[in-house]
Amino acid sequence: MPKFVHVYTGPDGNSVIDEKEMEMQPFTDLEGAHGLASATEQTGGISFRQYEPGYFLDFHTAPRRQYSISLTGEVELGTPDGTLKRYGAGTVLLAEDLEGTGHSTRVVSSEPRFTIIIPLA
Repeated sequence: MPKFVHVYTGPDGNSVIDEKEMEMQPFTDLEGAHGLASATEQTGGISFRQYEPGYFLDFHTAPRRQYSISLTGEVELGTPDGTLKRYGAGTVLLAEDLEGTGHSTRVVSSEPRFTIIIPLA
């Protein structure tokens, strides 16, 4: 199953970075497309962002529940306990740490990190 990165606030108020499997179910669309799909989520739009190599944002919480899908580059996420995790192109990240200590974000690749941001309703 495909995986995604889940950043959320733990019971102690600290952000947690976890990898989880997407829940996928068989589907067939009206035009005959078929395979596995996740449940449809309501979104508030979509935007594209580019972060240059060396970009750093110190500890912050997510501004809203949102997906961040990396198309290029590599990002390093950190938590206050010293945990650092790196993710490259193709990573789907669900940011839900709306309170607490937050996480840090750093572009660690020599190329820009180009992302799709999808706010959730």
